[in-house]
Amino acid sequence: MLAGIFLVAGLSSLSLPGLSPFISEFLVLLGAFTHNPWYASFAVLGIVLAALYILLMVQRTMTGPTVPAVAGFKDLGVREVTAVAPLLILIVLLGFYPKPLTSIINPAVHDTLQHVGVQDPAPAVPAQAGAQEETAK
Repeated sequence: MLAGIFLVAGLSSLSLPGLSPFISEFLVLLGAFTHNPWYASFAVLGIVLAALYILLMVQRTMTGPTVPAVAGFKDLGVREVTAVAPLLILIVLLGFYPKPLTSIINPAVHDTLQHVGVQDPAPAVPAQAGAQEETAK
């Protein structure tokens, strides 16, 4: 149980699609690549190195032979699983439906953009045109 929870938490910190940090990291990288591809490339390198670190950590701590010093330890009990389950549920739910959090930060983002004198670029395909094309198909 502990290894599974640890793995989900590790994959979440890697921004795996379907988990909560994915949409924010995707949006940051999208903005970075639009602004300066070189800096964004360094960010992607950091993500790859973080993935290597986390996967090696999971492998070294949760797989392999059991160390005699911890051989008698029990897995997580009901109380620990009950404490961690809501967090895991939130990680998955916000990964598939991040709107509650993005709607909270949108006013601050809008104010920041106004403060620095930048406008949010319009989408490449207007919403109405995209809906009309889908209806025509």
